Amino acid sequence: MGAEREARACAAFYGDAGRCGPGRAALRCVRCLRQFAGSTAKRCRDEHLEEALQLAQALGKELQALGEAEVRPLLRCVLAFQLEAAGSSSAFQKLEQIVTQLAVGQEAVLVQEVGTLLAGLAPHGEVLSPEDLQAVCMFIEESRLGRHHWQQNMAPLLQRLAHTLSYVLQGQPAPSGTWGCLAVKACLQLFQVMPKDVAPLVWSAAAKNEALQRILGLLLEAVAGKALSKDVRLLAGTALSMLLNTAPQPESGARAALTLFQLMDRGAEELRVGELAVEAHSIPELDGLERLALSRGLLTCCRADILCCRLEGSTCQACLLLDVLFPIVCTLSKEQKDCHYHCFQVLVLWLRRVQENLPELWHLRGGRLLAEDAKLLQKLTQLVWDNAEAPVEGVSEFIQSSFRVLLEIYHLECQHFEDQERPLYQQMLQRAVSMPWQIKARYVPLCALVPYVGSQQVLDACPMLPQHLLSCLATNHLCPTATELYRALVRQQCSQGQGDVQAELWAQHWLPLLSRALRSPLPILHSNAANHLLPWTLRQLPAAGTLLAAQFSGADTAALRAWVSLLRVQRSTAGVTLLRAEEAARLQACLRAREEGVRLAALGLLCGGPGHSLAGTEERLLREFLPLNLNCHTSAFRQLLQAALRKVLGRLRDGALARLRGKDPREPRGEGVGQPARAVDFVEWLLQLCISSLTPWANYQRKKTALLLLTAILETCTDTWSPERKKGQPPRTMATLLGHARQSGCWDFFSRPNLLALLGCLQDSTNEIRDTASELLVRYFPAAFPETLTPALLRLAQDALSSPRVQEAEAGAVLMKTVLHKSDSSTLKLLALEAKTAQTLTNRSLYFAQHLLRVLQAQLATAQQNLLQAAAAAPMHGVLAALRRCLLQVPEVITCMQTAESAQAWQELLSSLVDTARDITSLLLGALQSQQGPEAEQQVAAPSFADMGNAIGSLIMLGKGQREEEEDSVLLSEEHSLILTCCWVSVKEVGLLLGGLAELLLSSPGAKHLLQLTSLQTAATVFQEILLRCRHWGAVEGCSMGFTKFCAALLNHPNTELQAIPQTILDQGLEALSGPRSSSITRRAAGFPMLFLCIVSGENPAQARPLLTRCIQTLLALATMALPQDWDQTLDLPQVCALHVLQTLVRGAGLGAALLRHATPMVALALRGLSSPCWAMRNAAIQLFSALTTRLLGQKQSSTEGCLVEGLSLPAFLGQHPQLGAVLLAELEAAVPGGPHLRPALHAVLTLLAQLQPGPDDPSSPSTHFLEPLLELAGSPIYAVRAMAAKALIPVVPPPQRPALLLQLAQQLPAPGGVLSHNALHGRLLQMKALLAPNPGTARLPAEALHPVALQLEARSWLLSPAQRCPLVRAAFLQVLTLLPASLSPGFTQSIWDAVSAELGGLTLGREPGCAELQVGAAVLHQTMARFACSEAARLADSKRIHTVCSLLQHPHPDVRLAVLSWVTDGKRAECEELERALRLTLLENLQSVLQDRGNKEFLRLYLEALVHLCRDCPSWSQEASQKLQGSALACVETLLLVMEMERPGPELLSQALCAASLLLTVGFGDEDALLVQRWCMMLEACGRPVADEVLRLAAACSLQTAGTEVLRRCRGAACPWLIPMALRVINMSIHLLQDEDPDVRHEAAGFASLVQHGLGQPGGDGCIFVQGNVGLLSLLQLLLDEFGHHPETFGSLLQHLPQPNLRAIVEDLEADTPHSLYKEDEPNVFAEPAALAQQLLPFLVQLLEKAPSSALHWLQAAGPSVLQDLHYCQQQWSHESATRCWMKALGCAVLRAALAVLLVRAQLVAHALRLLGEEHGAVLGLDCGAQELEQELVLVQGLLAQHGLGSAPQQSPAPAEQGEAHGDG
Repeated sequence: MGAEREARACAAFYGDAGRCGPGRAALRCVRCLRQFAGSTAKRCRDEHLEEALQLAQALGKELQALGEAEVRPLLRCVLAFQLEAAGSSSAFQKLEQIVTQLAVGQEAVLVQEVGTLLAGLAPHGEVLSPEDLQAVCMFIEESRLGRHHWQQNMAPLLQRLAHTLSYVLQGQPAPSGTWGCLAVKACLQLFQVMPKDVAPLVWSAAAKNEALQRILGLLLEAVAGKALSKDVRLLAGTALSMLLNTAPQPESGARAALTLFQLMDRGAEELRVGELAVEAHSIPELDGLERLALSRGLLTCCRADILCCRLEGSTCQACLLLDVLFPIVCTLSKEQKDCHYHCFQVLVLWLRRVQENLPELWHLRGGRLLAEDAKLLQKLTQLVWDNAEAPVEGVSEFIQSSFRVLLEIYHLECQHFEDQERPLYQQMLQRAVSMPWQIKARYVPLCALVPYVGSQQVLDACPMLPQHLLSCLATNHLCPTATELYRALVRQQCSQGQGDVQAELWAQHWLPLLSRALRSPLPILHSNAANHLLPWTLRQLPAAGTLLAAQFSGADTAALRAWVSLLRVQRSTAGVTLLRAEEAARLQACLRAREEGVRLAALGLLCGGPGHSLAGTEERLLREFLPLNLNCHTSAFRQLLQAALRKVLGRLRDGALARLRGKDPREPRGEGVGQPARAVDFVEWLLQLCISSLTPWANYQRKKTALLLLTAILETCTDTWSPERKKGQPPRTMATLLGHARQSGCWDFFSRPNLLALLGCLQDSTNEIRDTASELLVRYFPAAFPETLTPALLRLAQDALSSPRVQEAEAGAVLMKTVLHKSDSSTLKLLALEAKTAQTLTNRSLYFAQHLLRVLQAQLATAQQNLLQAAAAAPMHGVLAALRRCLLQVPEVITCMQTAESAQAWQELLSSLVDTARDITSLLLGALQSQQGPEAEQQVAAPSFADMGNAIGSLIMLGKGQREEEEDSVLLSEEHSLILTCCWVSVKEVGLLLGGLAELLLSSPGAKHLLQLTSLQTAATVFQEILLRCRHWGAVEGCSMGFTKFCAALLNHPNTELQAIPQTILDQGLEALSGPRSSSITRRAAGFPMLFLCIVSGENPAQARPLLTRCIQTLLALATMALPQDWDQTLDLPQVCALHVLQTLVRGAGLGAALLRHATPMVALALRGLSSPCWAMRNAAIQLFSALTTRLLGQKQSSTEGCLVEGLSLPAFLGQHPQLGAVLLAELEAAVPGGPHLRPALHAVLTLLAQLQPGPDDPSSPSTHFLEPLLELAGSPIYAVRAMAAKALIPVVPPPQRPALLLQLAQQLPAPGGVLSHNALHGRLLQMKALLAPNPGTARLPAEALHPVALQLEARSWLLSPAQRCPLVRAAFLQVLTLLPASLSPGFTQSIWDAVSAELGGLTLGREPGCAELQVGAAVLHQTMARFACSEAARLADSKRIHTVCSLLQHPHPDVRLAVLSWVTDGKRAECEELERALRLTLLENLQSVLQDRGNKEFLRLYLEALVHLCRDCPSWSQEASQKLQGSALACVETLLLVMEMERPGPELLSQALCAASLLLTVGFGDEDALLVQRWCMMLEACGRPVADEVLRLAAACSLQTAGTEVLRRCRGAACPWLIPMALRVINMSIHLLQDEDPDVRHEAAGFASLVQHGLGQPGGDGCIFVQGNVGLLSLLQLLLDEFGHHPETFGSLLQHLPQPNLRAIVEDLEADTPHSLYKEDEPNVFAEPAALAQQLLPFLVQLLEKAPSSALHWLQAAGPSVLQDLHYCQQQWSHESATRCWMKALGCAVLRAALAVLLVRAQLVAHALRLLGEEHGAVLGLDCGAQELEQELVLVQGLLAQHGLGSAPQQSPAPAEQGEAHGDG
């Protein structure tokens, strides 16, 4: 490093000169520069440079008095650092300032030194290195003296640039990489910064420069394609344009530019730029990208006078901008290449250049450019509309700009020429409005039009626009444009009035929109409205806040969430910090709400305040909120909770620091809001909360949340520097606050208990917990673990690495990586002692890697001897994972690899590691093929499942020493699973390790030589073996990830030998694919297609992807080959293999838009394959077509994400893929009804079309060609084709054209007796139904427009009558009529009703009216009629129709009854209170008879579901039930209980029966019904068990809300004492369900707790606010205490939730050295936390004891002795070291930690009971100690456990914690 050498020389010079004078300051300056060069974090580098600049400012005056010899060393040193900083513009500029300060008065010396420095670039050759080119560019751009030097030395610079550019384009370095970019950039900056110096060399014959002429030719070659990189070609085009700018006359530049394009089009033989000439034959073959590069360069930087000057020789007033560049822009925008982004960028650039030069262009043309009949305007509008829906990322912004600039140009031109009629506005408005709301391109022109036509005109043209914007807010990709349109409309409206007038105008259109959005249950809709619309609205119209607040005054969830969002935005915009009392009360209710969205919104309001401190109310609410929300089940909630707490911690930290700056840090604590002590206390409380939640018995949700909050604490409140982070670094004064906190005994973040808690997390079974804990330990904790911990931790890691369980082995790998991070010399001694070798290395990274490699080789030797034994005791996947993590994820390792002294050792280690990986792969894959040794490599295909089973059976026999195989079993044995797991996971880890090594080492400058060519070739062979001989998809997927990295590293490496390795593999794969084979590949080796995907994915996406192109072309050619006459069905055909590989390539996420270039031939191939006689070919073709559909149209989002409908319109799709449109249209036209009936590809084409959206109303749209073939397909004899053709018609016909087409179809319906084809008739009706059905979020067609259609249908009413014999036609006709309720005449509607009623009334079971036999489709007709009757009754709310519908429930035909019941339970039906009440009464009236005749279980299930659906949310249903059932309600309950108890129904029927019984039980029960209620409780408990089906547990939770609340209400007081045990059972069941693992069950159980709390008169507002489950649990426990505290059974009922683990057995099992089994038994409820619940119950149990001490006597007698024994055992077990050899393992054992936590709770409870009962009871109950002795022993045991990290330290006071700080519900 030259800078370091100069720094040492400078230091020596000034050091020898003495410590006085400028020498000392110069040394300090040099030290700062060396620190700058050695730092990696930008903040550090900037700080060191700033300090050096300050020293230079002070030093400059002293240097003026010195001579040149004294100044020169320092200047030379700074210039050397500046040369090395050429890669950073900011650092270079700062160093330029330093140089300037130091050279004041010594400018001549500086000029000499700069000249010497720059003259030394490339001293041994004419080619400039990338670093030299960076220096050239930077000195040209940023250095005045650098530019002066190059002006004086222009000729040699041009000569070197010419040589460098030639060398780069010849492909000597990495093809067209960074080197080429820098070479072209140097030329560009030279032309740009020094045009006056370059111009004579170009335009003067006397000064003509040959090197510059050579540069011109090379730049042309680069533009034409000799440079493979697209970026280099675009940059070269800009450089050429910059060279043209040097023209002294604009005509000369324009002429040269025109010749440039002619040369590229082969229309000129040479290019002449001034005196420089380039022959056409020197230009390589063109591919079209050159026109993009040249036009983009000209539009970016060419002078305006060149662009607008008149071209010489033109007959008209032609110019470069309008007549040369515009046709090219049009052509580029239509071409389908991989550069859509740049093509549209060129369009916007062209428009902007036109706008900038409008006066000149008007003058040149002598009139308007965009007149109404001007071709330019027509082409421009057509261009922007055709590309308005471009799916390429970033293009939409260019399209938006193009609309805006086009309209600005049009507006300026109309103003200039005083044109008042501006038809373009109306044309664009009508076209935009006619587009469906789902099309993003609709809103872009509307945004641009609003300033010119006004918001009212836009709203008048589209009255549904507010509703459409609401739908857009629920769709991610539409939200930004919808937001912009809303702002444009409101902004324009606000300009029309002031004050209240503005608010009224806004409320008229937008208040309902914003209110609905903020109240929406869709998270995405609410979030987008609250974040994008609401803040902007309140800033523009503060009065809107009052209008909105009036909408959100309710207690429902939607109102609460909306109110919180509104309050948050109001506080942030107004800067209010304090909450009013009523706001705080409602905010507390929101923080306790059941819905996560409400709680998160309230938390955001609480944490996002503008101040730097927390008010007392805010802190109190946070302390209550956080413990109750640690176990939330959604990841989004946890992330947002962490973000909110990070804001609070930042506020507290900054406020405390600001307070401490002006005060003594030792100031005593005060009670003020801004005191640092309060911030310290809150952070300390939060820290302890997080650490206490990291116990192994906590569920995943609690631990993950605690780790996220702990991360926020350590990020915010420590002074740990993180170099990789650009933001969020600690303040410089953080040490002051840390000192203040530690003086008060707080903020000991790195204490031993905290360390042990995180070490316990490293043994967790989930990757997220392990990795997060490891990251915290590595980043924040001290550099080395305590010496007392390291041996146990290392032993634990090595034991875990040998576990066959994948989770434990991965935990061991994380432990080993963490130990490596935190290791020191003592760790190396332990490893050496274990290996029984002398420690010869001090390099811990290398020694660690060698140790792991020795372990791996030892395990490989074991596997070679006995694979079964190795799979059970020494599987290799754990050590492989540890090697991967240690080598790839520890930065010190790669740093060590780059050191010269250890390079040889690393090279040997890596070579040995690759060889070992090869041996492992060969062994394992060969073992599964029953082959060991070299012959295993000869088999290409993977073994079948049968072959693998036989091979594994042989291995098991060999491992057990048996001669005969054991009896076959259907289930896999433990040994079988062990071997399979060992093989597949180890193979996967090999792939990940080798791929990661190649990626890391080949991209690290100092480590590229460590992996030799032979090792890389070996690794490539390993990858081939795995992918070709492996069946397990997990192994293939893992290996594929590694192989992709491997190929990417090789293909992007400058060494051509390395680049050839993936290319060779690809050639071999294609050859194997097309050649004959003796076995099936793609069906027996899932990795074979992945081989191709990995290779082509490794190509640089910025380049041309030649491997991908060659691969696809070869596959297409192979797949189109004719099938042989006699193929073997057991073998794969090459054509089938090619289709499978193409499908894999299409599904590959890394290829993206690169595959779209080949979409058309692949679609055509897939459609042809569907007609193949070979089944395998058809199967592969349909899979390929499915993959192509997803790639072309995008992945559909699920409805849960809030996206209603989104997609591409058909015109846009055809515009992007015109050739594909021709393929699809040809297939449709070939499938006319008169042709062959079977067209296998037809259904696929129709499916693709049906997924598109309709486009704008444009008669010239290419989609119109699809209309006629689709209409003809109505006559297809295949039902599926007719149905799909109707769906495909929707995107073809825009909504404005649908009434006319509907009328045409209606007119084609036949008269009586005129039916020629029932298929055609049915197809037309299906098409009418599809066109009439409204799309989601879209309004129906206007009733007036459909009136002519209705008249035609009324004239053909016979189609509904029995005269039409086809039931399906009648049903379709009725469905069409159902979609036209407002357009039909009342008389006709009545006639339809009469006909339907008559037919249904005359229908009897087994016979149709007027028919002697059953008809196909009759059931569909009857169900359609029944649903029509229901819809009509709901629509008209007519009593007669309602009565008719109710009578249908007693219809003899089951299809009719089922149709009515399914309509009732359908969530999409119209609501009608009168109909619902009538149906409810009818269902209740007939309930008893239905229950008695319950032969049809499906009908019974639907009947009960409909009854529950109608009754559950109706307040008055109980009275109605009493009247209708007339005392038979309990008899119905009896029958339902009998069904549940005796008939063993399925879970669906059982759940509905339980819900119905619970509903009926609330009608009324008396003392005589105690047995019935008890039976109901038993069924409730049976359905609510953790092992029960999910739907049953959900039904139990729902039943609690209906009957459970009634039981609790009835047993209050002394009215029904027999109900108290039932009430206790109900509450116990709710406690269980509040801890259920299914969130829906917990949700419903929380509803029960909320209703109980509200019903008992506790605070809840006017309405019931449903609370969160944890809050509900606390309220239920408090209810037990308040209402049932004196009952003797209450204490025992709560004790059911305290588990009784066998502590001694758990410890013995932990210490036993038994071999691991592969699987552990799953817990039935992974969410429940019995230990947490026990801790939470403790204060309530204590208070129950105080109310009724005698209730504990029986429990104390039974449990007391075992508690004392367990305490004695704990004291004995953990009181000495010899008995704690497994204590590190115990640290992460969830079962043991839970048992200890429950033991401490039980012991505290026993001690409290003894204290209350008196000492004499201890002896009577058989206890040998009193309360005081027990408490002392308890404190001793707690202390011992805390020392070992197995529990928290004993509290100063034995009083239980506050309820608000409990763990939650577990």
